Amino acid sequence: MKVMLRMNDAGTLVVYVAKKDLEEEVVKQTDSETGKILTLANGWELEFSEFPDKSRLPLTVEAKRLS
Repeated sequence: MKVMLRMNDAGTLVVYVAKKDLEEEVVKQTDSETGKILTLANGWELEFSEFPDKSRLPLTVEAKRLS
């Protein structure tokens, strides 16, 4: 699924999923063998095979929902 990553005014990473009209803050970041896993405030876990540099945000990237 396509998601948009951006930093909010408080400097926290935020994920927006347009198809679900969902915007949540990232509460945990974990590295895995296949990339990076972000845990959102609502409990969703999204896996990114290629995670962009935070200086390039906002940016739309591909993610896989794990839970």
